[in-house]
Amino acid sequence: MNAASLDRAPWVISTAEQPPALEIVLLRQTVILSWNQFVFAEGGDDEVRIAFASHDVVVKGAGLGPLLHAIAAHRVARIQESGRSEHFPSQAGRLIREIVVRKMEAE
Repeated sequence: MNAASLDRAPWVISTAEQPPALEIVLLRQTVILSWNQFVFAEGGDDEVRIAFASHDVVVKGAGLGPLLHAIAAHRVARIQESGRSEHFPSQAGRLIREIVVRKMEAE
């Protein structure tokens, strides 16, 4: 897979092909969700929600509009939560402050 970090953004976009999964790197764990299970995404520049069949993901930060567009195209290979020392926007104004991954419970 060819991938590029877009303007030093805290996410990685696949430049060659659609990645098979989205890797979510949290401060204490990593979660990998298959794009085959993607349901929908919504949000704006400060918050993006990504729904999968098994998990709900909420990304909070700044400058997240381009992330939402890349998710719609299933081109995001990886998103990473910022450490405490990285809570200042990059030169491009993009920052992931917090990622919450919640497993969907069966009813």
